[in-house]
Amino acid sequence: MDNFIISSDSTCDLYAEYVHANGIHILSMSYTVEKDGVLTEKKDNFTAYSQYVDFYNELRGGGFSRTSMLSYDDHYAFFEEMVKGGAKQILHFSLSGGLSTTAASAAQAAKDVSQKYGCEILVADSLAATIGCGCLVEEAVRRRATGESMRTVYDAVRSMTLHIQYAIIVNDLYYLKKGGRVSGAAAAVGTVLNIKPVLSFTREGKLTVIEKCKGMKKAFSNTLKRMEALPPVEENRMIHIVHNDYEAAANELADLIEARWHYRPQISIMGPVIGSHVGPDAVSVIWKTAQERNDG
Repeated sequence: MDNFIISSDSTCDLYAEYVHANGIHILSMSYTVEKDGVLTEKKDNFTAYSQYVDFYNELRGGGFSRTSMLSYDDHYAFFEEMVKGGAKQILHFSLSGGLSTTAASAAQAAKDVSQKYGCEILVADSLAATIGCGCLVEEAVRRRATGESMRTVYDAVRSMTLHIQYAIIVNDLYYLKKGGRVSGAAAAVGTVLNIKPVLSFTREGKLTVIEKCKGMKKAFSNTLKRMEALPPVEENRMIHIVHNDYEAAANELADLIEARWHYRPQISIMGPVIGSHVGPDAVSVIWKTAQERNDG
């Protein structure tokens, strides 16, 4: 019998089937799509693959998506509901504190709910987003199934966080420009020259550009070289690809990785909250290494 609850905000980008099968509690974030002057607020709670595809087609069709941060009150209500439902221990995973105040809001709400109700809530800052957070949740689920205590699992995933490497290959600099990650001039030049920026997370969980490659194939080649320099660990091997409705490119990268490392990466599609900032047709890969990441 599980002895603690695992939860996360929805930026962990885990499919609904996995979430339900493992009893994970998800705090859904909101996003607002603007198209033709009309604003439509939506929830990051997709249950079918077609919903992800529809979202990226909406962006391709001229829609622009803005996201909003989860507040202290959002987290407090989320934790309180679980505790009132009988939860005594909760291990929660959050979007990187280097990207938003979500992690700090979660930590404060967890502390206050714990004090009020005499329960124990631990918040793990993923120092990342999307599948980088999701793989930590999956590790927690795996360890919980073996009977490990919540504190032991928390310590294990915290120590694992900086051993996850990232290569986020962005197709269109427009979305990064809108999010303030690159200048307008850089975006215009990059688009003309077919420049694909490759991003990673720093040790503080902030996004940083680590390479600028001409074309997706060059970006894939450089990513493979980076994996050679920072090889994936073999024990409980974890290599995962996430794409922004660009399945063909995701499988192309997976073929290259499988040919070299004799391991087929998991492939999934990115959710709408982080996808709003990255845009369609991006491909990213994460992998666990013996070395800690040191980008930025």
